[in-house]
This record gives sequence, C-alpha cells and structure tokens, in this order.
Amino acid sequence: MATRLRAASDPLDDLSLPGWLYWHEGFFAAEKQSFLRAAPQVVCHENEIPSPGDWRTLDYLGESVIVIRGDDGEVRAFTNVCRHRGSRLVDGNGGCAKVLTCPYHAWSYARDGRLVGVPHRQEYPGLEPERLGLVPVALERWLGFLFVTLEPGAPTVAEMMAPYADEVAPYAFEQLQAIGRVTLRSRELNWKTIADNYSDALHIPVGHPGLTRLFGRGYRVEANEHVDRMEGDLVDGASANPSERAYQALLPEAAHLPPSHRRKWLYFKLWPNVAFDIYPDQVDFMQFLPLSATRTMIREISYALPDERREMRAVRYLNWRINRRVNAEDTELIGRVQEGMRSPSYQPGPLGTSEVSLRAFAQKLRRLIPEARLPAPPPGWSAG
Repeated sequence: MATRLRAASDPLDDLSLPGWLYWHEGFFAAEKQSFLRAAPQVVCHENEIPSPGDWRTLDYLGESVIVIRGDDGEVRAFTNVCRHRGSRLVDGNGGCAKVLTCPYHAWSYARDGRLVGVPHRQEYPGLEPERLGLVPVALERWLGFLFVTLEPGAPTVAEMMAPYADEVAPYAFEQLQAIGRVTLRSRELNWKTIADNYSDALHIPVGHPGLTRLFGRGYRVEANEHVDRMEGDLVDGASANPSERAYQALLPEAAHLPPSHRRKWLYFKLWPNVAFDIYPDQVDFMQFLPLSATRTMIREISYALPDERREMRAVRYLNWRINRRVNAEDTELIGRVQEGMRSPSYQPGPLGTSEVSLRAFAQKLRRLIPEARLPAPPPGWSAG
C-alpha cells in the first residue's frame, strides 16, 4: 500500500529519472552545489561521547568533521583541519583527547576549538590566536543524535521529522547506546541508486523472500515532503527460515512501545541520503555518502536501549543475520540497475501509481536541478 500520491501535473511526473543522472560527474557536481552540502548528516549519538574530550568524526564530500565534547559538557563540531598548514588533526572514527594536537607542526587546540599551543611562537609576531581557532560546523541535536551540515539551506532534522515526532517518541532515542562499531562499505554505485532502492516497495516481494516471509504482503510506503516512511508488521505464521522463525518466536515484549509497534519494522529515509531502521529490538542508521558520481560509501551503526534479557540479545543477533541477507540481495539488485543506467538504450521508465517515494524523489530533484529534466547532459557539461 502507498499513500500521499499527488495527481500528476507535469508529464515527467509519471517517469523515472534519465540514466545519465546516475553516472555523470557534471550532474554530481550540480547536486553538491544544490543540496548535498546542505543536507544534515548524522555523526554519532551523544551517548557515544559522554566525557570531555570524547570525539567522533565523519568524512563527507571531501570534508572531515570532528564532533567533540568540551570541558564544559557542551558538544561542538569543527572541521578536522589545522589552521596552520591544513593538516588533518585526528585519524579514525573516534577517540578521546585532552587537547587536539596537529601531527605536522604540533599546533594544539582545546576541546572547545581554541588555539592554545603554537611551537616557536616568537616566529609569528603578528599572530592572533583568538582568530585561529578550529572552524566551527553547524551542529543539530535531534533526540540524542548529532547531525552536522556543511552549508545552510536545508530544513533541520527536527523539521523534517515533525510529522512523525509522536510515533518516534516511545522509542526513547535519547537513551540509546551503540551496540556495534561504525561499518563502512564502499560500493561502485551512484548514491541515488541506493536511495531509490531503499524507498522502493515493489522490489520487496521479488528480491527479498525473507522480508516477504516476515511481512507477507503488508509492506507499506508513504512519501512526505522531506521523509519517506516504510513499515511492515511481522505476520503470525512461522517462517520456514530458521533465523526468521527464531526471531519471530523470541522477540520479547517491548513494553515501552504501543501495541501497534511491538512487532513492527519501521523505516524512515530523510532527504536526501540518511535513513533510520527502527525495530522493536534496536535502531540502525544508514547513510549513503557520495564519493563520486559512481561510488558511494555506505556508513552504518546500530543502537539499542539497555536490555540484558537473553531473548533480546538473541533477537538482535538474528536481526543482524536477517538483514545481512537483505543487504546482500540489495547489493546484487542495485548493481544491475547501476550497470543498466549506463546503456544508451535506457530511457526514463514509467512509474506506477504506488511508487510514491520514487515519484517524490524525482520531482524534487527536477525542481532543484532543472537539467534533471533533460534526456541527455546539456552541452558543455563535463562527464569528468
């Protein structure tokens, strides 16, 4: 079932996007300028950096961002770049530091970003340390999660998720703890190939037999202004697959959730490239971080409320097993799509009335970048 479909007012509303948008470097450059740099990106949860000096990083569109908790308890975000000669300050996904010291010339920065140490200080007679602190990056706290934006212009995460605030509230996001490490999976795919697939309901009964066994034919999707919402309720009949059957049987009661959501798998995709998978047992996030027109880094981590029940530990493992299979299936499916987009024979295909998320995505892209309406790259656009 799909909802929130608008009547087509543009002939292109009934068509998918042209193939060249999925491999052309010129169009990727237009995306970065138009909206990708302004898109909020999740870095971590506040509970991952509980103490002063704890930090996490995110690499996005050629920029490295560090989020760090200061001595005053405040969390701040900065570019991970020394103000002296541009060296990256820290490496890796996270750590803890009393000061951030550049490995190149040992310039040092306090946990609030101030420049506090300059070797050979006498060699810089006109130096104004107060003007050379780390460059701040816009930071938003949303239900405990920390999002950064490289440029202004996009709605906040709170604004995007406002229509679903009441539904998400019982999951107690602020209390979530990381139950794994950040995983990075590089794929030779355009980021839109992954984003399209995430919100595509029609491929579920075709390409995901496991999800079909779990949900039956009850998978549902809707498209809001800035968010796609998908859901499936676990069916009562036991699955023929051992992992799925065990998950169905062992899933313990989540008393903090309303009865309607205690056996529901819920998915949200925030425009353009951040997604949350919300289960009764845990919450996963996924980002489709573009590296080029044909390469994307998928960034993932799992969170959960503290719960030491043996059944809960078991279903979290089973959840991972089930979704590892789903991810493998998706990798195969969307690889075929990416290859097909390269073919000169491909023309925008028809979109069904139930494909509301793909329709909304295409309409927004055409509105933001008018060249997306063209069947081929405009003259003068470099393919890179």
